[in-house]
Amino acid sequence: MDKSTTEEINIKKKIAAGVSIFSNSFLIFLKIVVGIISGSISIISEALHSLVDLAASFIAFFSVLKSSEPADDDHPFGHGKYEDLAGFIEALLIIITALYIVYIAAEKLIKLGIEHHFETDLGIIIMLFSCILNFGVSKYLFHTAKKTDSIALQTDAEHLSMDVYSSAAILLGLFAVKFTGLYILDPIFAIIVAAIILRTGLSLTKKAANNLLDGALPTADKEEIKTVLNDFKERGLMGVKSVKTSKSGSKRVIQLTIFLPCKMTLLDGHTLCDEIEKSIAERFENVSVIIHAEPNCISGNREKCGLCKEPANINAFIGKK
Repeated sequence: MDKSTTEEINIKKKIAAGVSIFSNSFLIFLKIVVGIISGSISIISEALHSLVDLAASFIAFFSVLKSSEPADDDHPFGHGKYEDLAGFIEALLIIITALYIVYIAAEKLIKLGIEHHFETDLGIIIMLFSCILNFGVSKYLFHTAKKTDSIALQTDAEHLSMDVYSSAAILLGLFAVKFTGLYILDPIFAIIVAAIILRTGLSLTKKAANNLLDGALPTADKEEIKTVLNDFKERGLMGVKSVKTSKSGSKRVIQLTIFLPCKMTLLDGHTLCDEIEKSIAERFENVSVIIHAEPNCISGNREKCGLCKEPANINAFIGKK
């Protein structure tokens, strides 16, 4: 990936994170004001959810800034892990928020046990507006996250996506209270919202932790790598000892140990490795490929290495496209 493309991706990430911060700040202000005026525990819980969304947006923004920095002596493989760390922290914030909402809603149910009167009309208007705004912003963030392969932006988008569902649930709850007069439905719907949020938080925590702990790439990616290697079997690749993969932010890291003909020249082996790296780079954006080549004889397949018997046929293993 050339420098101009990398800079373009980083700019897109920063703009998306900035949009998220602005939209969350605006919604938090509205929800807190309306929650206090109306006295609705579900709206106040949604305001808390949005407050966590804002914190997540700031974390995503600064992680994007940090991860865009070039590799240095202290971080020779780049700063991509900052995005993974940000995604993990954001996911933990989601879980904490969900548990806190359950706590305050349950407390309201236990202490009140009776109808809790509050104004529903203003809450309905704000929740409807919140659904529409968060839907648009989350779609934009999902699109940018997919284009830039940013887990920080994806987690931020998941935050807002869940905000849409939670706001919709609260909206339905407010309608139910308005038309049935059962005000105790308010904290009950708040607990439903918390369950939705908790499920998302657990899922995102698992994904972010996988990257932080250098978990392997998805099966689909590993199959793509296998396909590339199979294409080089007729051009000198005699076997694959190991394929190790991981992810750092949006960058995929692939380490290969391969077997080449034992008497292939260093130049020819280097050229073949370059071609394998180029072919993998054509399949994946933002990828780092490290290849270690070993002579086929040490793999225990000396009898299958034609070069051991026919040194003159070196070029036959290299081939041409």
